[in-house]
Amino acid sequence: MLGIIALAIVDFTFPHHYLEEKIGENTKIADTKLFSTGLYVTLGLFIHNLPEGVAVFLSTSSDLRLGVLLAIAIAIHNIPEGIAVSAPIYFATLSRSKAIIYSFISGIAEPLGAIIAYFILRPYINQGVLAYIFSFVAGVMVYISFDELLPASFRGDHGHRAILGIITGMVIVSSSLLFL
Repeated sequence: MLGIIALAIVDFTFPHHYLEEKIGENTKIADTKLFSTGLYVTLGLFIHNLPEGVAVFLSTSSDLRLGVLLAIAIAIHNIPEGIAVSAPIYFATLSRSKAIIYSFISGIAEPLGAIIAYFILRPYINQGVLAYIFSFVAGVMVYISFDELLPASFRGDHGHRAILGIITGMVIVSSSLLFL
């Protein structure tokens, strides 16, 4: 809940139209609203990926097998995250290189989180602290999903596809929680 509140405060403090106006000045971006969505998703996933790097470091340092399994699971779930960043950036700019750069920025946070954990946070992080960090980050991602991603998915001509995608994602996640 704190993650939702924190991002809502940031969102209301720095309105989107200001960012969209600044993006639109002297740029060749076709859809500033979509580009703005891509920037928010990049920032949100950067924040989301930092503690994932911490988690991989901590689990690997206590049990190598567990760390490798966690790293593989996170790598698999990073595929849709990369799409969530690169799709709005690409369709707003029509530039593959910009889409790749912004995806890289959001993804580099995981190794950065592991490095920070190793050099700075190692003595202070335990399972309880990690649970609070993940809860905060989950709130950030929920806010971004409802405030940026869902509205962006309905802006196109394929509203039914967006709903089908949401329902499919819910079924997959629910099934994996139930059966795994």
